[in-house]
Amino acid sequence: MRTAYSVETVRAAERALMARLPDGALMQRAAAGLAAACADLLRRSGRVYGSRVVLLVGSGDNGGDALYAGARLARRGAGVRALLTAPDRAHEGGVAALRAAGGRVDGADRVSTDLIGRVDLVVDGITGIGGRGGLREGAAALVRALEATGAPIVAVDLPSGVEADTGEVLGDAVRADATVTFGTYKPGLLIDPAADRAGALHLVDIGLDDELPGVPDLEALQYADVAALLPVPANESDKYRRGVVGIVAGSARYPGAAVLAVGGALRGGAGAVRYVGPGADAVIARHPETLVHSGPPSKAGRVQAWVVGPGLGDGTAAVSAVADVLAADVPVLVDADGLRLLDASVVRSRTAPTLLTPHAGEAAALLGVPREEVEAGRLAAVRELAARYRSTVLLKGSTTLVATDTEHTPVRVNPTGTSWLATAGSGDVLSGLTGSLLAAGLRPRDAASVGAHLHGLAARHASDGGPVAAQDVADAIPAAWRDVRA
Repeated sequence: MRTAYSVETVRAAERALMARLPDGALMQRAAAGLAAACADLLRRSGRVYGSRVVLLVGSGDNGGDALYAGARLARRGAGVRALLTAPDRAHEGGVAALRAAGGRVDGADRVSTDLIGRVDLVVDGITGIGGRGGLREGAAALVRALEATGAPIVAVDLPSGVEADTGEVLGDAVRADATVTFGTYKPGLLIDPAADRAGALHLVDIGLDDELPGVPDLEALQYADVAALLPVPANESDKYRRGVVGIVAGSARYPGAAVLAVGGALRGGAGAVRYVGPGADAVIARHPETLVHSGPPSKAGRVQAWVVGPGLGDGTAAVSAVADVLAADVPVLVDADGLRLLDASVVRSRTAPTLLTPHAGEAAALLGVPREEVEAGRLAAVRELAARYRSTVLLKGSTTLVATDTEHTPVRVNPTGTSWLATAGSGDVLSGLTGSLLAAGLRPRDAASVGAHLHGLAARHASDGGPVAAQDVADAIPAAWRDVRA
């Protein structure tokens, strides 16, 4: 499992570790890891000896890390040049080390980027985890000029200009090909829009683990974590023991939503799927194993979890269906139209678990803020939704987030998916899949995390680099399931 900690927590851990180490030892550990990662990248396109490396150096410790790493590369025969964005505040020991190794040091404001010449690698050490806001204009212009060379960019700890704690990008920021981070991941490396600028992530162990608290701020499940949560039927299981999920979805206008939600549910681990709604004929035509009922949901038969909302519309029947489902004493997943029709006070007063699965626009409506605010600050938005509605919330997007209203519980970040997943109906498949996992016995936080992970993997399998339809994603869920368990 990947874990991420806030800036405050990381700094406290670093202080505790530095108190037990010789002066400068922690920076040397970081620089050694950074230099090794840079050397590996240079070897992929040529070699270290004779390569040309440009360091963008700010006034903080990130600049010191870059300078000491540059000195190590210079001793291996690379031509290293440091451009200092704040010459009077650059790390003195790092500057001296680079010069002693044969590197060149200049003030960034005294260098014409047109005269830099060939560049094989750029190392971004302008700002660190304490940086706030976007890059200043001088640094931003320098970054743009070096990006234009086409040389790969390696960010030190995180790309300069992004917010370490939130993943926000509030102005100009570096877009790195790779980020070498130290001790632990930072939230901004895992959450878009900042994560999109980090490139490939490389974690360097600097001995911080023993100083970090047991509960991180964020966590991202990996294959082994997901495999451990997948429901597997025992020899004595039958369809009812495996769990029954109820699906309330679709309308005369959106019959396909019912088909897609049921398709996801049938592949999510539950033993049976009950469908309630006007799309029964379309559902049975595509999925004859489905149990159908005309409604209301409370009369359809026993279920272990409900999914309500996909394609439901906004008529009186839809309003009644949402209210009926929320009155049930079983876990309920609310998506799409159900999010618009729910009564917030009813959701907050439920004793059984509730899982809300909005995209950014729906989340904005639930919070009463502009969509752009949610998209820019996804971590804050998902936490606020969970707290305000006393529910588990899955905020869909390029990096899907899962939060609960329980204190000291890490937000989960889903690392799977593809941009091709932005297609009509894919959210309906996710709702059915996640609801099925709820019915199979997973807690809402785990069901949401596993559902998002499998959904993203299924999209990768179905897409294979090309366009994909929602039904393709549903059909690929078993392959994703097998992939995780392999």
